[in-house]
Amino acid sequence: MNAHDEVFIGGHWRPAAGTDVIEVFNPADERVVGAVPAGSAADVDAAVDAARAALPGWAATTPARRAELLAALADELAACQEQMASLITAEMGTTIGFSRRVQAGLPVTMTRRHAELVADFAFEERVGNSLVLLEPVGVVGAITPWNYPVHQIVCKVVPALAAGCTVVLKPAELTPLSAQMFTECVAAAGLPRGVFNLVTGRGEEAGEALVRHPGVDMVSFTGSTSVGRRIGSLAGAEVKRVALELGGKSASVILPGADLAQAVRVNVADVMRNAGQSCNALTRTLVHADDYEEAVRIAVEEVASYVPGDPADPDCRLGPVVSSAQREKVRDCIRRGMAEGARLVAGGPEAPEGRDKGHYIRPTVFADVTAEMSIAREEIFGPVLSFMRYEDEGDALRIANDSDYGLAGAVWAAEEGQAIAFARSMECGQVTVNGGAYNPLAPFGGHKQSGVGRELGKHGLMEFLQTKSLQLCQ
Repeated sequence: MNAHDEVFIGGHWRPAAGTDVIEVFNPADERVVGAVPAGSAADVDAAVDAARAALPGWAATTPARRAELLAALADELAACQEQMASLITAEMGTTIGFSRRVQAGLPVTMTRRHAELVADFAFEERVGNSLVLLEPVGVVGAITPWNYPVHQIVCKVVPALAAGCTVVLKPAELTPLSAQMFTECVAAAGLPRGVFNLVTGRGEEAGEALVRHPGVDMVSFTGSTSVGRRIGSLAGAEVKRVALELGGKSASVILPGADLAQAVRVNVADVMRNAGQSCNALTRTLVHADDYEEAVRIAVEEVASYVPGDPADPDCRLGPVVSSAQREKVRDCIRRGMAEGARLVAGGPEAPEGRDKGHYIRPTVFADVTAEMSIAREEIFGPVLSFMRYEDEGDALRIANDSDYGLAGAVWAAEEGQAIAFARSMECGQVTVNGGAYNPLAPFGGHKQSGVGRELGKHGLMEFLQTKSLQLCQ
């Protein structure tokens, strides 16, 4: 069992202020795999004090030196990549192949790319008789989710450090073990004491204390829209900067003439990855009436290859969801979809055959979903895909944009120009065109109830910088 009874403050592992602990469970077999301290407001106070003390020195460190230390962090993450992948599979149930490639692999790539970015970034420019400076915001409180536990840590912590900010991290209580391993990598990389601090704990205590703390200049949060609203309200009372990456209900629009089979298979794979626990999952597939039944048939055939299994098995394509509460939420959404009249063509709310133990969900596909149904409007966060029919491009755009969310989307067309034209009108922060490859330096973030601010690349770095202008004589 992974038991770590300390928090990381001021460059040292030290006992938490209290004795309460959080147990971590393996979603596949429901056994305890570790425990961490349930940090308190006192731990947050100490961590913020350490971050504030380290801020002047870190902010004055040259971008080149910050880049060197972030490159060293990337090396440390690469060295423990296999161990990290196994740990994430154990604590959240994602399949080991996905853990290796994405959960543990992508943070290495992200950290390296941002180290390269900051080394060449222009932190000042001359505008007429003014010298415009980009300076670190200050102390950042980072609150991260469980679905991509290390990737989301890197998306916040690395650009914040690159900008010259210091950080206090409060990771999700369901997946804190990988955050501790990340912290060990930070320590091994040689970052100055107090630049990065870790307090594990529950949201209602440690998380709220971090958001409320007057020594925190900015809060960066990824999670549910409801919690994001709460954080925005608390931060707004102190005019504190926030970056919020929240929920999604993304639409994938398949226009007539597109490669239907490829588009449907990619959409199925997108919703099944990470057991559907991705905020940008393409959970609404929109298909023209003439192609609709064929698209549903392809999806049913494709989803049959996603058999729930042991996520530690390299051949497994679909693991459990993260917790019993998440399992019941997804099952309830499936039941409501059936009750509202959607046509269930694959899966359902029952436990998968032979999987009475563990938090497993049948891979589920609905057809004949309409815009007023809850499964078309609410974020389910499980392996559930909905098919919606449209009559023409105008109808497709109306349905795609008829959502409180606006995080991501996709469009498929015979010609890239047609797809780009449609994508320009989609009300979301990122659109994948004809299955375009993921770009780790492209900005990511949402419109509407999907949040404010951007992560990754130049735009993500800018979230942690504030602007000062010096008016010169000439």
